[in-house]
Amino acid sequence: MGLILKENIEDECIIGIWNISEEYNELFSKVFLLPEEIEILNSFSNIPRKIEWLSVRVLLREMTGKDHTIQYNGSRKPFIKGNRYNISISHSKSFSSILLSKKKKVGIDLEYMSHRISRIAHKFINDKEVITENEDKRKYHLYIHWCAKEALYKICDKQDINFKSNLTIEPFIPKNKGELNGWVHNKSRTELFKMKYFSIDNYIIVYTIK
Repeated sequence: MGLILKENIEDECIIGIWNISEEYNELFSKVFLLPEEIEILNSFSNIPRKIEWLSVRVLLREMTGKDHTIQYNGSRKPFIKGNRYNISISHSKSFSSILLSKKKKVGIDLEYMSHRISRIAHKFINDKEVITENEDKRKYHLYIHWCAKEALYKICDKQDINFKSNLTIEPFIPKNKGELNGWVHNKSRTELFKMKYFSIDNYIIVYTIK
């Protein structure tokens, strides 16, 4: 199915989502990879992981019109070689997503909604946060919280953050799409982040730009 979303959401900020339906060879043919990238690709032991990795590179090419090399720092935070953009990446099941900005920091998370989220809610929901008691909406509400905290974790460079004790999502009523506020409290900051969320099929996407 390929590209299902490419949208300018703020000044020089772009969000993209790819629905992975292609086979390995088709995705491989869509991008130019440097020798070191091919070495990384070949290091993956299974085809689904290779396809996921390629889908991100194909999506980035579709979003920018050219091939870029994605690298990672010691905290596994991605960056683009040459620093043309700030980038955040997320993938789940058959979707991959990217958030890009030339000027601002970015964080995005995308998750496929399964039924296991309730079993681990105690690990990331704190006493200040409110989750609906409506059983039809509870799973959706929990996934928005989880994705929001993942996006905060990414925009803060994946450092010194515990999802339960350092991140708080202000109470909000879950809708098909909307806005929410997320706080980061740790040794280096107490900071508010404005966040946006929406859903596509059974996927939740939350992102923040600052």
